[in-house]
Amino acid sequence: MDIFLQLIITGFMVGSIYALVALGWTLIYKSSGVLNLAMGELTLIGAYVSYTFYMWKIPFPLAVVFTLIIGVILGLLTERIFLRPLIGEPTLTVIMVTVGLSFFFRGLIFLFFNTDTLVFTPPVFPSEPVRLGNVVIGQVYIWSFIAALVLLAVFVIFFQRTRWGLAIQATADDEMAALSLGVSAKFVYAAAWAIAFMAAGVGGTLLGNINGINISIGYLGLLVLPAVVIGGLNSVPGAIVGGIIIGVLQNLAGGYLDPLTIAGFKVFPGGVKDIFPYVVMTIMLLVKPYGLWGWIRIERV
Repeated sequence: MDIFLQLIITGFMVGSIYALVALGWTLIYKSSGVLNLAMGELTLIGAYVSYTFYMWKIPFPLAVVFTLIIGVILGLLTERIFLRPLIGEPTLTVIMVTVGLSFFFRGLIFLFFNTDTLVFTPPVFPSEPVRLGNVVIGQVYIWSFIAALVLLAVFVIFFQRTRWGLAIQATADDEMAALSLGVSAKFVYAAAWAIAFMAAGVGGTLLGNINGINISIGYLGLLVLPAVVIGGLNSVPGAIVGGIIIGVLQNLAGGYLDPLTIAGFKVFPGGVKDIFPYVVMTIMLLVKPYGLWGWIRIERV
C-alpha cells in the first residue's frame, strides 16, 4: 500500500506538469484546428533556456520568468514566420509544417548544446525528501507540483477574466462569430502559439529539475498527446485532467509492470512505462474517440 500511495502521489505531481504542457497543445488545437507535433521540442527548448539562465547565476524564479518571456518571443516569431503564411491552407499541410518545425528546433538544440545530460547545479530544490508516514516524496516533485498549479491557475484566470483571454476562447468556440465582433484571428493564433511556448517552456524546466536535461525531455513532452486525447482535444479542463491521468498511469505502469516476473522470468523486457500512455490513448480512441470532454461533431450528408 505504501508503494501504491507513493506511485499515485508522485504520478499526480508529474501529471500536473503534463497538464501544463497539454494546456498549450489544446489551445492551439482549439484556436486553429491544428495538432502541434512540435510540442516535445517546445518543452525541450524551455528546459535548455531556463538551464542557461540558471547557469548565468540568475536566481531560479527569475530564470523561469525570463524563460516565459523567451517563450512569448519564440511563439510570436514561429507563428509569424512559419504559420501565418499558411492561413487558409489545408489542415494537413499545417500539421506537416509542425513536424518540420520539430526537426528544426531539435537541430538548433544540437547546434548550441551537446547531447550530454545536464543537471541544474547547484540543485534548485532541496534534496532532503519529505516523509508522510512510510511514503517518501522528493521535494523536487512537491515544488514542481506547486509551480505547475500556480501557472495553471494563472492561465485559467487569464482565459476567464481578461479581455485577451476571452477573445481567444471566443475564437476557439466560434471563429465566425468572434470575427463579426471585431476579434482579430491573427492575434488569437499568435497568442495561442505564445502561450503554448510559455506552458511548454515551464513544463520542460520542471521536468529538467526532476530527470536532468537531455533529449529525452522532448519525448516526455510528446506524452501530452495521450493526455489531450483522453481529456478531449478541444477541452481545457480535459487537458488538465488528462495530464494528471497520464502521469498516474505512467507511474503505476513503471512501478508494477516493468519489474513484473512470473516463475522467475520477466514478463516485459522493460520500457512499459514509456509506451503505456500510448496504449491507453489507443483504447480511448477505439472506445470514446472524442475523449472525456471533447466536442462530438456530427456530420450529415
